[in-house]
Amino acid sequence: MRVTGEVHLAGLGSWLPDEVTTADAVADGRYGEADRKASGMLAVRVAEDLPAPDMAVRAARTALRRAARTGLTADDFGALLHCATYHQGPDGWSAPHYVLHRTLDRPIGAAQVGPGCLGMLTALEMAAHRLAADDGKDAVLLTAADNFSPSLVDRWNSSRLFLLADGGAAAVVSRRGGFARLLSVGSVSAPVMEELHRGGEELFPPGITVGRSLNFEERSDYWRSRWAQGAAPPKVHLGDVVADAVDRVLAEADTGLEQVARICHTGYSEGALHTIYLDPLDVDAADGTWEFTRSIGHIGAADPFIGLERLWTRGEVGPGDRVLLLAAGPGMEVACAVVEITEPYLPATARPEEDL
Repeated sequence: MRVTGEVHLAGLGSWLPDEVTTADAVADGRYGEADRKASGMLAVRVAEDLPAPDMAVRAARTALRRAARTGLTADDFGALLHCATYHQGPDGWSAPHYVLHRTLDRPIGAAQVGPGCLGMLTALEMAAHRLAADDGKDAVLLTAADNFSPSLVDRWNSSRLFLLADGGAAAVVSRRGGFARLLSVGSVSAPVMEELHRGGEELFPPGITVGRSLNFEERSDYWRSRWAQGAAPPKVHLGDVVADAVDRVLAEADTGLEQVARICHTGYSEGALHTIYLDPLDVDAADGTWEFTRSIGHIGAADPFIGLERLWTRGEVGPGDRVLLLAAGPGMEVACAVVEITEPYLPATARPEEDL
C-alpha cells in the first residue's frame, strides 16, 4: 500500500530484560554446542516472571514520552493495537486493555493483532488505514511483547530457526509528524503453507489446554517424515514470498533496494536469516541488524521496531535515509514497510537510563 497522506512514526520505545548468553546455556545443559555454533547467536533476553503486558507498558511509556514533543496528548489517540505471539495472561482477559489502562487510560478501542511475528507491521498498516479514514483522532499506539519463560516452552530448542527471547516494543503512529514518514506498508501471503506451522497437530482441543509445548521443531520433523514417505512439499519457498513482498512495497515507495540504508528484520539465527531474508534479497548481514539481534534473540512481533529504535537512537540512520522493516509469520505471510527518517534522535526526549 502506497501511503499518500501524512503518516509518521512520532515515537519508538522498547524494553529488554537482561541477557543470558548461549555459552552459559550450553554450560548448564540447556543448549547444544553444535546448535550454538550453527546459530551464530551470542545471547537471548530472558524476563523470568515479568508479564509480557508489563513489558509492553514500559516500552509504550518511552514511545509516548518521545512522541510528546510533537504535541500529542492522550486525548489525541483513537486506538491501541497490541501484538503478541504467545499467551499474555488469564484466558478471557484482555491484555490490550491492560496496556491501555496503564498508558493512555482513555475510553478508546484496544485490540490484539496477529498473525504472530509480523503482527506489529500488520498493526502499522491498520493504523495507517485508520488515520486515513478518521480525521477525528491523530494517533494510534502500537505495542508488542512476549515472555517465553513458561515451563511449557523450551526457548533454546523449540526451533532451529531462532531462539525465543523476551521483551517489548512500542510505536506511536501519527498524522502530526514525527521522526520518520511512512512511505509504504503491506504484506504477501502463501496460505498453502499454513500447514507447516500446524504439523500433525489436531485443531481441537487446542494444544495448550492439554499441556502440549510450543515446539516448532517437532512440527518440522513431522513434515520431513511425511515428505520422506512421498508426500509433496509446498511448491512455494518462503524466500520467494519475502522477495515478492519487498519488491511490491519498495515499488509503492518509489524506492529501489539500493536506496535502502538498512533493513530491520526478524531476530533469526544466522542460517535462517540468510536463507529466508538476506539471500533472496541479495543483501549482506551488515545491511541488516544481525550484529544487534544475535545478542537479543527473537522477540516475536517486536523485532523490526526494536531494530529501528536502535538504529535511530544510535545515529546509524539519519534524515534522508530509507529503512525497510521486514518480518515473516505463520500463514505463511511476509509483511514489510518503508520509512524515511526525517529527524535525528534527540536524547533529551527520554531519560538517560532509558536510552539504548
